[in-house]
Amino acid sequence: MKNKEDQPQFWEGRYLDDNTVWDLSGPTPIFERLADELPCGEMCILGCGKGHDAVMFAKKGFKVTAVDFAPSAVNVVNKLAEESGVSVEALEEDIFSLPDNYTGAFDYLIEQTCFCAINPSRRQEYERVVHDILKLGGQIIGLWFPLDKPMDEEGPSWGTTLEEVKNLFAEEWTIEREEWPELSIKPRKGREKLIIFEKRT
Repeated sequence: MKNKEDQPQFWEGRYLDDNTVWDLSGPTPIFERLADELPCGEMCILGCGKGHDAVMFAKKGFKVTAVDFAPSAVNVVNKLAEESGVSVEALEEDIFSLPDNYTGAFDYLIEQTCFCAINPSRRQEYERVVHDILKLGGQIIGLWFPLDKPMDEEGPSWGTTLEEVKNLFAEEWTIEREEWPELSIKPRKGREKLIIFEKRT
């Protein structure tokens, strides 16, 4: 039997019930800062939610593909992009079943609350997905969260540790940057860490 969080209906129900506690109602502050520092390129956001970050990066000149399998989330992404006058490719897809044409397609991948939303049993699959869709030298820009939740406590969100994250990305990745972001929103301060991994092989 599949995990409940593997089902689009589970997340669609959260949107329809307006139970989206992960949504910031705007772009993520640390990503807004990074958008001004990074060279523009092809970007993917997995589990993009309502698309605030997708639209923000598009406004900054990035070519953005935003992926979610909840229909309501994808609808909001399209609406926000249209209202903002930017182009975002919004895909209603399971991140584990992306079309082959996205293999090696991206310079950047943004991670925020997607990793903690999938069942921990699929985290190795997640690493493979990210590896496959990034170009050589591409980067996963991650806010790894929640670092204070016990690993065996029911989710989503599912807890993680810095050790788990680093071990997962140990073999074919290099850590390019690591910091406790000053711009973390108050409820996540000290509970998330920015780690940027670069694909080296």
